Amino acid sequence: MIGKGTSIAHTGTSIDYGWNQEKDAEIVFSQHLAGNNPQEITEEFRLIQEENARCQKNTLSFILSPTQEDGRNLSKQQFGELTKGFIKEMGLKERQAIAFVHRDKAHIHVHLYVNRIAFDGKAYNDSFIGKRSQFAAENVAKEMGLTTVKEVQFEKEIDSIKVRLEIKDIHHKVMETERPKTLDSYIKVMQERNVEVIPTINKANRLQGFRFQYQGYNFKASEVHRSMSGGRIMAQLFQNKGIVKPKEVGKSVQLMGKTVEMSTNLATSIAKNIIKKTIKRAIDTGIGY
Repeated sequence: MIGKGTSIAHTGTSIDYGWNQEKDAEIVFSQHLAGNNPQEITEEFRLIQEENARCQKNTLSFILSPTQEDGRNLSKQQFGELTKGFIKEMGLKERQAIAFVHRDKAHIHVHLYVNRIAFDGKAYNDSFIGKRSQFAAENVAKEMGLTTVKEVQFEKEIDSIKVRLEIKDIHHKVMETERPKTLDSYIKVMQERNVEVIPTINKANRLQGFRFQYQGYNFKASEVHRSMSGGRIMAQLFQNKGIVKPKEVGKSVQLMGKTVEMSTNLATSIAKNIIKKTIKRAIDTGIGY
């Protein structure tokens, strides 16, 4: 579960949004309030907020967002318990508060509004409220047996590693079996295997590298694997074409029927990689030794 929090000044507008019936809004928690509509709730907030005219951002706004699977399985009562637990973790039990669950999207979530001003007129300390909200949501998720942010991040990282390995495997098979000689042919063959190779053009309108898009993920070439940096990919394409000397590379390349200049960094990287491959080939074959 993710928790986000901030201090706001537009109390009425926010509570009205939370109550929005077009979003299948449903009140799941309320404390120290008696109103039956957004206007009445806002007025109750305002009466207390008048005790501290210095505080301009006098309402705390939180979003509590379980994972999609957890959200689908939680009842109205459980969303209320989730919110109550969060309020306790944040030290907000003695303040006016109201929370709504929105079910209009696949990712069901709670909007919680709390009066920053207490009944004694003191303002709640909102320092690092974003980070504190996340910690509080993490604790509540653990108590309720819900998926935590760390668990979600771990699962995403595992999926990310799996996808990057698949991209790397497809790339190497293409280079070994198809041996493309041009950038366009490499992009085409990768596309046939459902991997989109996206050239990265810098502000000077020069090619500086590539990104790979596959199964909903998008990575820089070097993020997939160090062997797939822009310089190494281009060096391999040039060598497939029979170019083994850096001075034969040139400063431009054909891309989708157009001549595109290469950035200085990319050209330098290509040259270095061609030299390395040439030296390696010489060592492997025993030339000069």
